[in-house]
Amino acid sequence: MPTKREREYYRMGFQDGMFASGTRKSMPYTKQFIEGLETGPKPKRKRKLSAWQKYIKNKRNHIKFRDGKLNLKKMGVEFRRKKRR
Repeated sequence: MPTKREREYYRMGFQDGMFASGTRKSMPYTKQFIEGLETGPKPKRKRKLSAWQKYIKNKRNHIKFRDGKLNLKKMGVEFRRKKRR
């Protein structure tokens, strides 16, 4: 992972190339200019939930033992039974 300074140097070199090619006007490298180019990390996409995870998420589908724990074996049977319909 490049350090903040390395990213800054890369941007400055890239900008120099753009300015040399004539596509942009020359700009002084001020702290505000460099910070303006700084972008944060890209937001990670949430992955799609599986059918089982969607089933578990719904409180109505919870089958519990007397002590309050989930009976996953029974829930799995019900889940597979519902999938056939």
